Amino acid sequence: MKKLCLLVVAATIGASALAQQPSSAAASSYRATPTKVNALVHTKLEVRFDYAKRYLYGKEWVTLRPHGYATDSLRLDAKGMDIKTVALVQNDKQLPLKYDYNQQQLLINLGRAVKVGESYTIYLEYTAKPDELKVQGSAAISDARGLYFINPDSTVAGKPVQIWTQGESESNSAWFPTIDKPNQKTTSEISMTVPSKYVTLSNGKLVSQTPAGAGLRTDTWKMDQPHAPYLVMMAVGDFRITKDQWRGKEVSYYLEPQYAAQAKQVFGKTPQMLEFFSKKLGVEFPWNKYSQIVVRDYVSGAMENTTASLFGEQAQGTARELLDWEYAGVEREIAHELFHHWFGDYVSCESWSNLTVNESFANFCETIWAEHAYGTDAAEAQGYRSLSTYFRNPANFTKPLVRFQYADKEDMFDAVTYQKGGNILNMLRVYLGNEVFFKGLNLYLRQNAFGNGEAQQLRLALEEASGQDLNWFFNQWYYRAGHPIVTIDYRWDAARKMEEVTIKQTQAGQPFTLPLKVDVYVNGKPERHAVWLREAVTTLQLPAAAKPDLVNVDAEKVLVWQKTDNKTLAEYAYQYAHAPRYLDRLEALKASKEKQTDKLARQTIVAGLSDKFFNIRVAAIENLDVKNSATRKAAAPTLQKLALADSSVKVQAEALKALAEYRSKRYEKVFAQALRSQSYAVQGAGLEGLAAIDRKEALAQANALEADSKGALIQAIVGVYGQSGEVSKWPFVLARFDAGSPNDRFNMLPGFSALLGRVQDPEAFAQGVRRIKDMAVKYKPYGIDKQLLPLLESLKSDKAGNAAAQQVVEQAMNEIQAAK
Repeated sequence: MKKLCLLVVAATIGASALAQQPSSAAASSYRATPTKVNALVHTKLEVRFDYAKRYLYGKEWVTLRPHGYATDSLRLDAKGMDIKTVALVQNDKQLPLKYDYNQQQLLINLGRAVKVGESYTIYLEYTAKPDELKVQGSAAISDARGLYFINPDSTVAGKPVQIWTQGESESNSAWFPTIDKPNQKTTSEISMTVPSKYVTLSNGKLVSQTPAGAGLRTDTWKMDQPHAPYLVMMAVGDFRITKDQWRGKEVSYYLEPQYAAQAKQVFGKTPQMLEFFSKKLGVEFPWNKYSQIVVRDYVSGAMENTTASLFGEQAQGTARELLDWEYAGVEREIAHELFHHWFGDYVSCESWSNLTVNESFANFCETIWAEHAYGTDAAEAQGYRSLSTYFRNPANFTKPLVRFQYADKEDMFDAVTYQKGGNILNMLRVYLGNEVFFKGLNLYLRQNAFGNGEAQQLRLALEEASGQDLNWFFNQWYYRAGHPIVTIDYRWDAARKMEEVTIKQTQAGQPFTLPLKVDVYVNGKPERHAVWLREAVTTLQLPAAAKPDLVNVDAEKVLVWQKTDNKTLAEYAYQYAHAPRYLDRLEALKASKEKQTDKLARQTIVAGLSDKFFNIRVAAIENLDVKNSATRKAAAPTLQKLALADSSVKVQAEALKALAEYRSKRYEKVFAQALRSQSYAVQGAGLEGLAAIDRKEALAQANALEADSKGALIQAIVGVYGQSGEVSKWPFVLARFDAGSPNDRFNMLPGFSALLGRVQDPEAFAQGVRRIKDMAVKYKPYGIDKQLLPLLESLKSDKAGNAAAQQVVEQAMNEIQAAK
């Protein structure tokens, strides 16, 4: 599953962002792998839906067999259902069975002891009522109802009517009784009776479609290969199917009709990914088809349901919206969910404690696909972005990757399992080498095919492939929390012609064992040294013919560590110009940021504006100090060039924002040209720039651009209206705020609140305050309240003399502070 990622938090909150907050409950009990008393064999479902009541009416034939010992009972997970019938199927007859049900689990008395390996089938009739469940989600999956009715009464104009499911972690048992554990595997067959105007999707192959009465149709989907219960899925709605293929297998994309024209643009790299991953792993995509569907109001980012991955609405957009998409968005998600079909679906984690063998691999693949498709700079940028998420929250540093103690299974879906784990795999790949590493993954997949795996089995497979003992690596990276925190110091011994590099590990506990590469540059040529760190303090003695221009520790830039690298500014400038990697150049830019009174720092930052890789150009713009007159003058010509004609719309937009800070009329034509762009990001940045020099013209342009405005453009328009718009714009601003994504809404807040401060109508003012309050409460676990409480305090000041309005604000602030 793709973790729900609040980019607004990443951009604004710092240490408390993105990663799941630690549970207040004590996580002291050992979380054992679920005992397998009965093993699922086959699950057959016949379901129909009551849209008015939000009910599912189900019939189920579940086949099982005792696993290790004979048993006379069966325990099924079944959340919040009405159970109508429980019977043993015998010779085409149904023999009623006694059972106990506590609204969470169904304990069935089988009437006799069933032998190990003997199959038996239970028939159930039930009503699932997901909207009546009281369940809690996680940071990755915000709801756990399992089955979702979207706009079932068609009360929201323009919003489609849909049904879809979300099974991970153990939520599918909210719509069909099962043993809802990841170490179970079942084949499946699902027959859905739906309005005939709708399309359906489920696991496996569509084997039949038959009329089912007036305006109804029954679709039957069959999955012949075993998969975990949490990977079972259904979706129903008005979708347009775009078909593709790979090696003779169907590849299909399900989008709402108005977005279907962009299906190939969004998902069209899927066949290339299938080919790349199949060859890289040496295991051909093991399923009979692959579908991807985009739904509304999804409770996470995306989900790897077997043969039918499901995505939130961020994965569909207009042709214009797609111009602003970046690899870190949907394409990364597509790769992530596809890779799960090997790591997670083909071989599933045996317990949530070992979720790393699912999610860390899916995170890791985001890097290797970027490397394959876009080069090493793009791969390193993705890895760095991912690892920064882990480092952003210190609460992550206390959690091992494999976690046998946790308060709730949902706690496993965090930046340790995803982002840290993915970077640990990349570190292991570099240490072992590509050939040996992927040979080990091939062994792991083949040895555990259609079954379950854990980190120890991964270790054994990699040891077999490499011939090395890897306990040292797994003990410290999989079973130990935290990471190395180091300081690096340098000393040149001219008499001995020796560079001394002292690396101190300052984290608590035992030092980490770290293999790393060090490049020593003398006269423009690097010499590589392979070294090991095993002590808290290690001093490397590196011979050199002359004082090195640069010593580049961790030259491959793969270590999961936090470092204070005490290089000089001259060494960082040399690193930017000569060291080959994305992170080499990014480090140099960051080291130069606070020193732009120094000519060398300015030169490094300005050089970054012309870097070959667009992410470095963006970083150079972000690190510019335009208040420094020398930097401002040196950067201006290149910024103007980037704003007018860079190949990346992201760079164009950032350059326009930087030029806006100049507040100079000379760039008016540059901003005017940006307003004619097809990119919403470029248009929005152009409008911001115009607003900085001519508020009246910016207001006129904002009015003209309203009709076709999304993303960064609508954020800029709201900003202009907040700055100088009439209160009559409030209904438009409120409507666009409500329609926006969480990121959009957060970025609209400055303009939204500024205009709200001028609103005089009491009800309209209260509406706006409620929006801010609701956002602060919803995202309080991420620290958003700390950003929004001062904003509300400012609104309160704006309403000095209006006691009623001030009371509305005070009540909202109290509710935020009281929220958990």
